[in-house]
Amino acid sequence: MLRSLFAGISGLRVNQTMLDVTGNNIANANTIGFKGSTTIFQDTLSQMLNGASAVSPPRGGTNPIQVGLGVQLAATSTNMTQGSAQTTGRATDLMIQGDGFFVVQRGNETLYTRAGAFNFDGGDPNAAPPQPTEPCLVTPTGNRVMGYAVDANGNPTGGLTPVTLPRSMAVDADGDPGTPDTVEDVQSYSIGQDGKLRGIYGGVQVEVAQLAIADFANPQGLEKVGETAYRASASSGQADINVSGVGGRGMLMAGTVEMSNVDLAAEFTNLILAQRGFQASSRIITTSDQVLEELVNIKR
Repeated sequence: MLRSLFAGISGLRVNQTMLDVTGNNIANANTIGFKGSTTIFQDTLSQMLNGASAVSPPRGGTNPIQVGLGVQLAATSTNMTQGSAQTTGRATDLMIQGDGFFVVQRGNETLYTRAGAFNFDGGDPNAAPPQPTEPCLVTPTGNRVMGYAVDANGNPTGGLTPVTLPRSMAVDADGDPGTPDTVEDVQSYSIGQDGKLRGIYGGVQVEVAQLAIADFANPQGLEKVGETAYRASASSGQADINVSGVGGRGMLMAGTVEMSNVDLAAEFTNLILAQRGFQASSRIITTSDQVLEELVNIKR
Protein backbone atom coordinates (compact mmCIF):
# COMPACT_ATOMS: atom_id res chain seq x y z
CA MET A 1 0.00 0.00 0.00
CA LEU A 2 2.86 2.35 0.81
CA ARG A 3 4.28 1.62 -2.64
CA SER A 4 1.22 3.12 -4.30
CA LEU A 5 1.45 6.22 -2.10
CA PHE A 6 5.03 6.89 -3.12
CA ALA A 7 4.26 6.06 -6.76
CA GLY A 8 1.57 8.74 -6.62
CA ILE A 9 4.03 11.22 -5.13
CA SER A 10 6.52 10.53 -7.92
CA GLY A 11 3.74 11.13 -10.45
CA LEU A 12 2.94 14.49 -8.85
CA ARG A 13 6.59 15.52 -9.07
CA VAL A 14 7.18 14.68 -12.72
CA ASN A 15 3.87 16.11 -13.90
CA GLN A 16 4.61 19.30 -11.97
CA THR A 17 7.94 19.46 -13.83
CA MET A 18 6.10 18.96 -17.11
CA LEU A 19 3.79 21.84 -16.18
CA ASP A 20 6.84 24.01 -15.39
CA VAL A 21 8.55 23.24 -18.71
CA THR A 22 5.35 23.69 -20.72
CA GLY A 23 4.56 26.96 -18.96
CA ASN A 24 8.05 28.25 -19.74
CA ASN A 25 7.60 27.33 -23.40
CA ILE A 26 4.29 29.18 -23.61
CA ALA A 27 5.72 32.21 -21.80
CA ASN A 28 8.51 32.41 -24.40
CA ALA A 29 6.30 31.91 -27.46
CA ASN A 30 7.31 35.38 -28.71
CA THR A 31 10.94 35.35 -27.53
CA ILE A 32 13.40 35.81 -30.40
CA GLY A 33 15.64 32.78 -30.89
CA PHE A 34 14.01 30.76 -28.10
CA LYS A 35 14.05 26.97 -28.36
CA GLY A 36 11.30 25.02 -26.63
CA SER A 37 11.90 22.02 -24.38
CA THR A 38 10.07 18.76 -23.78
CA THR A 39 10.05 16.48 -20.74
CA ILE A 40 10.90 12.79 -21.00
CA PHE A 41 9.77 10.40 -18.24
CA GLN A 42 11.02 6.94 -17.33
CA ASP A 43 9.90 4.37 -14.79
CA THR A 44 11.88 3.82 -11.61
CA LEU A 45 13.48 0.59 -10.45
CA SER A 46 10.87 -2.16 -10.03
CA GLN A 47 10.78 -4.29 -6.90
CA MET A 48 11.43 -7.97 -7.62
CA LEU A 49 8.86 -10.20 -5.91
CA ASN A 50 9.80 -13.39 -7.70
CA GLY A 51 12.56 -14.00 -10.22
CA ALA A 52 12.25 -15.66 -13.59
CA SER A 53 12.90 -19.36 -13.91
CA ALA A 54 14.16 -21.46 -16.78
CA VAL A 55 12.40 -24.40 -18.36
CA SER A 56 12.70 -27.49 -16.16
CA PRO A 57 10.85 -30.44 -17.72
CA PRO A 58 8.14 -31.29 -17.20
CA ARG A 59 7.51 -27.69 -16.04
CA GLY A 60 7.86 -24.65 -18.26
CA GLY A 61 9.68 -21.45 -17.41
CA THR A 62 8.12 -18.59 -15.48
CA ASN A 63 8.33 -14.85 -15.95
CA PRO A 64 9.55 -12.50 -13.23
CA ILE A 65 7.03 -10.91 -10.90
CA GLN A 66 7.86 -7.23 -10.40
CA VAL A 67 6.03 -4.22 -9.00
CA GLY A 68 6.91 -0.76 -10.27
CA LEU A 69 7.72 1.97 -7.76
CA GLY A 70 6.73 5.03 -9.76
CA VAL A 71 8.08 7.42 -12.36
CA GLN A 72 11.00 9.80 -12.60
CA LEU A 73 12.25 12.53 -14.91
CA ALA A 74 14.68 11.13 -17.49
CA ALA A 75 15.56 14.35 -19.32
CA THR A 76 14.44 17.70 -20.60
CA SER A 77 15.19 17.82 -24.32
CA THR A 78 15.70 21.10 -26.18
CA ASN A 79 14.06 21.30 -29.60
CA MET A 80 16.68 22.87 -31.89
CA THR A 81 14.52 23.06 -35.02
CA GLN A 82 14.49 26.41 -36.82
CA GLY A 83 11.89 29.01 -35.88
CA SER A 84 9.95 31.16 -38.31
CA ALA A 85 11.49 34.27 -39.86
CA GLN A 86 10.26 37.73 -38.90
CA THR A 87 11.24 40.66 -41.11
CA THR A 88 12.36 43.77 -39.23
CA GLY A 89 14.20 45.78 -41.90
CA ARG A 90 17.04 46.62 -39.49
CA ALA A 91 20.50 46.08 -40.97
CA THR A 92 21.86 44.65 -37.71
CA ASP A 93 19.07 42.08 -37.22
CA LEU A 94 20.37 38.70 -38.35
CA MET A 95 18.98 35.21 -38.75
CA ILE A 96 20.95 32.02 -39.35
CA GLN A 97 19.30 29.96 -42.08
CA GLY A 98 20.34 26.49 -40.99
CA ASP A 99 22.71 25.22 -38.33
CA GLY A 100 24.95 27.31 -36.13
CA PHE A 101 25.04 29.88 -33.36
CA PHE A 102 26.27 33.44 -33.06
CA VAL A 103 29.26 33.76 -30.74
CA VAL A 104 28.88 36.42 -28.04
CA GLN A 105 31.03 37.49 -25.12
CA ARG A 106 29.56 38.22 -21.68
CA GLY A 107 32.38 39.54 -19.55
CA ASN A 108 35.13 36.94 -19.87
CA GLU A 109 32.73 34.14 -20.82
CA THR A 110 31.98 32.99 -24.36
CA LEU A 111 28.34 32.16 -25.00
CA TYR A 112 26.27 31.15 -28.03
CA THR A 113 22.87 32.32 -29.24
CA ARG A 114 20.37 32.09 -32.09
CA ALA A 115 18.81 35.44 -31.20
CA GLY A 116 20.18 37.87 -33.79
CA ALA A 117 18.61 41.14 -32.62
CA PHE A 118 21.85 43.15 -32.58
CA ASN A 119 22.81 46.80 -32.71
CA PHE A 120 25.96 48.92 -32.56
CA ASP A 121 26.87 50.63 -29.31
CA GLY A 122 28.49 54.06 -29.15
CA GLY A 123 32.03 52.77 -28.75
CA ASP A 124 34.52 54.01 -26.16
CA PRO A 125 37.31 56.17 -27.62
CA ASN A 126 39.05 56.14 -24.23
CA ALA A 127 39.13 52.35 -23.88
CA ALA A 128 42.54 50.84 -23.22
CA PRO A 129 43.77 48.04 -25.50
CA PRO A 130 42.81 45.27 -26.05
CA GLN A 131 39.33 46.71 -25.48
CA PRO A 132 37.83 48.07 -28.74
CA THR A 133 37.42 51.82 -29.14
CA GLU A 134 35.11 51.70 -32.17
CA PRO A 135 31.34 50.93 -32.03
CA CYS A 136 30.77 47.24 -31.26
CA LEU A 137 28.00 44.96 -32.47
CA VAL A 138 26.16 43.93 -29.29
CA THR A 139 23.08 42.08 -28.07
CA PRO A 140 20.23 43.96 -26.33
CA THR A 141 21.89 43.13 -22.99
CA GLY A 142 25.29 44.43 -24.08
CA ASN A 143 27.04 41.14 -24.86
CA ARG A 144 29.55 41.66 -27.65
CA VAL A 145 29.15 39.75 -30.89
CA MET A 146 32.40 38.03 -31.84
CA GLY A 147 34.02 37.61 -35.23
CA TYR A 148 37.26 38.12 -37.09
CA ALA A 149 39.20 41.04 -38.47
CA VAL A 150 39.71 40.89 -42.24
CA ASP A 151 42.68 41.66 -44.44
CA ALA A 152 42.70 43.86 -47.56
CA ASN A 153 41.20 40.98 -49.56
CA GLY A 154 38.35 40.45 -47.10
CA ASN A 155 39.76 37.20 -45.71
CA PRO A 156 39.39 36.54 -41.95
CA THR A 157 42.62 36.92 -39.99
CA GLY A 158 43.69 36.30 -36.41
CA GLY A 159 41.57 35.03 -33.54
CA LEU A 160 38.13 35.94 -32.31
CA THR A 161 37.59 39.60 -31.58
CA PRO A 162 34.53 41.84 -31.04
CA VAL A 163 32.89 42.89 -34.31
CA THR A 164 33.44 46.65 -34.70
CA LEU A 165 32.53 49.27 -37.29
CA PRO A 166 35.25 51.93 -37.75
CA ARG A 167 33.83 55.45 -37.65
CA SER A 168 36.25 56.52 -40.38
CA MET A 169 38.79 54.88 -42.65
CA ALA A 170 41.55 55.90 -45.05
CA VAL A 171 40.71 54.54 -48.51
CA ASP A 172 41.77 55.11 -52.09
CA ALA A 173 39.58 55.28 -55.16
CA ASP A 174 39.88 51.51 -55.67
CA GLY A 175 38.44 50.79 -52.25
CA ASP A 176 41.68 49.59 -50.69
CA PRO A 177 41.73 50.46 -46.98
CA GLY A 178 44.75 51.83 -45.21
CA THR A 179 46.05 54.05 -48.02
CA PRO A 180 46.40 57.72 -47.14
CA ASP A 181 44.57 59.16 -50.16
CA THR A 182 41.67 60.37 -48.03
CA VAL A 183 40.01 59.65 -44.69
CA GLU A 184 36.27 59.16 -45.00
CA ASP A 185 33.54 58.73 -42.38
CA VAL A 186 31.25 55.72 -42.54
CA GLN A 187 28.10 56.52 -44.49
CA SER A 188 26.23 53.24 -44.21
CA TYR A 189 26.86 49.58 -43.55
CA SER A 190 25.42 46.15 -44.29
CA ILE A 191 25.95 42.52 -43.33
CA GLY A 192 25.86 39.97 -46.15
CA GLN A 193 24.78 36.34 -46.27
CA ASP A 194 28.44 35.43 -45.89
CA GLY A 195 28.56 37.19 -42.53
CA LYS A 196 30.85 39.99 -43.70
CA LEU A 197 30.31 43.48 -42.33
CA ARG A 198 30.76 46.04 -45.09
CA GLY A 199 30.93 49.80 -44.63
CA ILE A 200 30.60 52.59 -47.18
CA TYR A 201 33.36 55.19 -46.82
CA GLY A 202 33.26 58.08 -49.28
CA GLY A 203 31.20 56.00 -51.69
CA VAL A 204 33.66 53.10 -51.49
CA GLN A 205 32.56 49.75 -50.03
CA VAL A 206 35.07 48.23 -47.61
CA GLU A 207 34.90 44.85 -45.86
CA VAL A 208 35.70 45.56 -42.22
CA ALA A 209 34.83 42.40 -40.25
CA GLN A 210 33.59 38.81 -40.47
CA LEU A 211 31.02 37.39 -38.04
CA ALA A 212 31.85 34.03 -36.47
CA ILE A 213 29.40 31.11 -36.45
CA ALA A 214 29.77 28.22 -34.00
CA ASP A 215 28.58 24.66 -34.44
CA PHE A 216 28.40 21.73 -32.02
CA ALA A 217 28.43 17.96 -32.28
CA ASN A 218 25.40 17.83 -29.94
CA PRO A 219 23.53 21.16 -29.79
CA GLN A 220 20.89 19.62 -27.49
CA GLY A 221 23.63 19.29 -24.87
CA LEU A 222 24.11 23.06 -24.53
CA GLU A 223 23.27 24.65 -21.17
CA LYS A 224 20.78 27.51 -21.13
CA VAL A 225 22.17 30.50 -19.23
CA GLY A 226 19.45 33.11 -19.76
CA GLU A 227 19.36 36.00 -22.21
CA THR A 228 18.47 33.37 -24.87
CA ALA A 229 22.09 32.22 -24.74
CA TYR A 230 23.83 28.91 -24.22
CA ARG A 231 27.06 27.65 -22.68
CA ALA A 232 29.08 24.72 -23.99
CA SER A 233 28.96 21.61 -21.80
CA ALA A 234 30.62 18.21 -21.64
CA SER A 235 27.61 16.81 -23.52
CA SER A 236 27.55 19.39 -26.31
CA GLY A 237 31.28 19.21 -26.95
CA GLN A 238 33.51 22.17 -27.64
CA ALA A 239 32.41 24.80 -30.11
CA ASP A 240 33.66 24.45 -33.69
CA ILE A 241 33.92 28.09 -34.74
CA ASN A 242 34.21 29.17 -38.36
CA VAL A 243 32.20 31.40 -40.71
CA SER A 244 28.74 31.07 -42.28
CA GLY A 245 28.35 28.63 -45.14
CA VAL A 246 31.36 26.53 -44.10
CA GLY A 247 31.08 22.98 -42.75
CA GLY A 248 27.30 22.85 -42.86
CA ARG A 249 26.78 26.18 -41.12
CA GLY A 250 23.84 28.22 -42.31
CA MET A 251 23.95 31.48 -44.23
CA LEU A 252 22.85 34.76 -42.69
CA MET A 253 19.77 36.78 -43.56
CA ALA A 254 19.97 40.47 -42.65
CA GLY A 255 16.91 42.47 -41.66
CA THR A 256 15.31 39.33 -40.23
CA VAL A 257 15.23 37.60 -36.85
CA GLU A 258 14.37 34.02 -35.92
CA MET A 259 11.21 33.68 -33.87
CA SER A 260 10.59 31.13 -31.14
CA ASN A 261 10.00 27.58 -32.39
CA VAL A 262 7.32 26.94 -29.76
CA ASP A 263 4.16 25.32 -31.20
CA LEU A 264 1.34 26.74 -29.08
CA ALA A 265 -1.15 24.07 -30.17
CA ALA A 266 1.20 21.32 -29.01
CA GLU A 267 2.04 23.16 -25.79
CA PHE A 268 -1.59 23.62 -24.80
CA THR A 269 -2.11 19.91 -25.44
CA ASN A 270 0.87 19.14 -23.21
CA LEU A 271 -0.63 21.45 -20.60
CA ILE A 272 -3.80 19.35 -20.56
CA LEU A 273 -1.80 16.11 -20.39
CA ALA A 274 0.29 17.39 -17.48
CA GLN A 275 -2.81 18.60 -15.65
CA ARG A 276 -4.60 15.27 -16.08
CA GLY A 277 -1.48 13.36 -15.12
CA PHE A 278 -1.19 15.44 -11.96
CA GLN A 279 -4.85 14.85 -11.13
CA ALA A 280 -4.51 11.10 -11.71
CA SER A 281 -1.44 10.92 -9.48
CA SER A 282 -3.24 12.79 -6.72
CA ARG A 283 -6.11 10.31 -7.05
CA ILE A 284 -3.63 7.46 -6.44
CA ILE A 285 -2.72 9.08 -3.12
CA THR A 286 -6.30 9.71 -2.00
CA THR A 287 -7.42 6.20 -3.00
CA SER A 288 -4.48 4.61 -1.18
CA ASP A 289 -5.32 6.71 1.86
CA GLN A 290 -8.92 5.50 1.77
CA VAL A 291 -7.78 1.86 1.61
CA LEU A 292 -5.42 2.42 4.55
CA GLU A 293 -8.29 3.96 6.46
CA GLU A 294 -10.39 0.85 5.79
CA LEU A 295 -7.57 -1.33 7.12
CA VAL A 296 -7.32 0.75 10.27
CA ASN A 297 -11.08 0.49 10.78
CA ILE A 298 -11.20 -3.33 10.42
CA LYS A 299 -10.81 -3.66 14.18
CA ARG A 300 -12.80 -1.18 16.18
